[in-house]
Amino acid sequence: MSNKTKGILCIILSSFAWAAMGIFVRLAGDVPSMQKSVFRNLVAFIVAGIALLVTRTKVKLKKGDWPWLLFRAVAGTIGLLGNFYALDRMMVADANMLNKLAPFFTVIVSVFLLKEALKLPQVLCIAVAFIGTLFVIKPGMSAMPAGPAVVALLGGAGAGTAYSVVRLLQKRGIPGNFIVFFFSLFSCVVVLPWVIPHYQPMEAWQLGYLLLAGGAAAVGQFAVTAAYKFAPAREISIYDYSQIIFSTLLGFLFLGEVPDLWSFAGYGIIIAASVFMFLYNGKRVDRETGK
Repeated sequence: MSNKTKGILCIILSSFAWAAMGIFVRLAGDVPSMQKSVFRNLVAFIVAGIALLVTRTKVKLKKGDWPWLLFRAVAGTIGLLGNFYALDRMMVADANMLNKLAPFFTVIVSVFLLKEALKLPQVLCIAVAFIGTLFVIKPGMSAMPAGPAVVALLGGAGAGTAYSVVRLLQKRGIPGNFIVFFFSLFSCVVVLPWVIPHYQPMEAWQLGYLLLAGGAAAVGQFAVTAAYKFAPAREISIYDYSQIIFSTLLGFLFLGEVPDLWSFAGYGIIIAASVFMFLYNGKRVDRETGK
């Protein structure tokens, strides 16, 4: 099996895990979104900590690393809370599709953080993708309030910003396991002051679903990390959109959710823009590397 095939399988596994996480979050029932996020991050914190110990990863941080680690943690926390809030108030497939705008936000943020030039085809792809969001949100046509959709977009922006900073941190030589560990710890610490006074008692089955959500998120995190070790993002990142297929199927099987034709049209537009961006970026890298 080639490394590219391994990378594709890992990223598809990651997509299924993220989709399953969304389903588990919904199945946990009427629990505040912030409370749900604590359990999700607590599992990720423990798993990442164990990974650091098992691999005996050495972390040497320079003075200038801390502001970027904090920036990544803040952006990631905004992305996570936005996604969880949307998952509780929208169809799982719709919420995950809006969250999948993160790569477009990554391109935008990278212009400022990594000084990467933004070309006209990328600008057009971003514009088309945001047109696709209007089909998913359906302003003025849906009984669903626009608030959750806006928060979902904010979550996508936070996630996209976090991904850009992760790239910067990795260029600075900081291990991925430590980035996940620090982010998970930070998110728990930041959210706990709100969760403790507003804590809502849970049934055992609700706790079980939240632990499953945390476990699924951990699988997703480590699977996507392994995927990009086997193959570069320009060769396999497009397969991450298989999450929408998994989200739609799982949402139908476990929640009875069926996206309408407008949502499917939006999915198609956003994925088409993503495919074009994927192909364009791949050719651009090939030209720059002389391949």
